Amino acid sequence: MKLFRYATATLLAAMALAAANVSARGKAVPSIYVFGFAASFTDSVVYFTDVQKVDSAWIDTKTKFLLGRDNYSYQLENFLAAKRQEQNRTCLVMYGRTQKEAEKKYLKMKKLYTEKSRGMFDVRYINEADFKFQPIDMSYEVGETVTTAPTAQ
Repeated sequence: MKLFRYATATLLAAMALAAANVSARGKAVPSIYVFGFAASFTDSVVYFTDVQKVDSAWIDTKTKFLLGRDNYSYQLENFLAAKRQEQNRTCLVMYGRTQKEAEKKYLKMKKLYTEKSRGMFDVRYINEADFKFQPIDMSYEVGETVTTAPTAQ
């Protein structure tokens, strides 16, 4: 039961961070490494994606948070709903600036749901051939100049 509370608290914290307004000060980085996690409050099935390289990501210069992380989470949520018929999954994305950093976070989280849970969770893996995160262009949100044609009124 403690593990379920811990998992619930982790997911709620991730959702709160995703919902928070991030200041519009970001910078593009050549690449980051991300993995996704999905769980549901109604069953014990959890999903992990592979650690994947995503090119042209945006990082908040002040907080070092990944900008658009809610969009990355929606990509995973939409994949699970469409391809695996898994509705109402709570998805989160974790990242690292290097592959080593991302894999360290991945192994820590995976250990929580495989070894420490004593078989309470049905852990399933989504490989990169089945699902790949697509880069999110955050240049408009961080205040870069975007020219558009004027609209007729």
